Amino acid sequence: MRQFPFYLVSTPIGNLDDLSPRAIEVLKTVDLILAEDTRRTRIIMSKHGITTRVRSFHDHNKEKSAPEVLRQLEGGTRVALVSDAGTPAISDPGYYLVRMLVERGIEFTAVPGPSAILAALVISGLPTDRFTFFGYIPRKKSEREKAILEAGEGRGTAIFFESPHRLLKTLGVFEGLLPEREIVIARELTKIHEEVRRGTASELLEYFGARGVKGEIVVLVRGLGRKGVRP
Repeated sequence: MRQFPFYLVSTPIGNLDDLSPRAIEVLKTVDLILAEDTRRTRIIMSKHGITTRVRSFHDHNKEKSAPEVLRQLEGGTRVALVSDAGTPAISDPGYYLVRMLVERGIEFTAVPGPSAILAALVISGLPTDRFTFFGYIPRKKSEREKAILEAGEGRGTAIFFESPHRLLKTLGVFEGLLPEREIVIARELTKIHEEVRRGTASELLEYFGARGVKGEIVVLVRGLGRKGVRP
């Protein structure tokens, strides 16, 4: 297998057995692992007997840490980057480092694997032939409304990340702006309490409002379809 100086390694989004054999091999043989949350990464490492040195790389230290990482790479150190869970560089600081690698001409590759975005999409029951990932739903009300309206005008399935303590507020915005649109909430994917709920915003608001919301959440919204017709 060809060796690269830098790897983007996908890690489990819940079930620790979802780490691929190739990912395990890469994480065992590189010189350094960069992790958004070293505690969570060490749990995965312990499960699979990985003893490689780990260093934190996150939003708060990326600008300070990236130049040192580049120096190490240029000096022959082999590095792997992982996110908290799933595929790195998607809505996490890995993208910042990837851009620097491109600018420096440093070769790198991806070790594909788990992705909450794709896992949620394929089990949602919504169209999979065209979709857009919007990242995290904005916190500010005006920006949240703008993002939801933009998603609602798209022809493909719209996908968002959302935090549990903001989900009810977000569903309230959907209820006001896209009251008839089909929405899917995928929660705690691949974990013991995995749950997928489908319905309109009002139906989901009633359901989650009565039970509370916990865990990691993906919100999916049916698009207008290829002909731009509202469902």
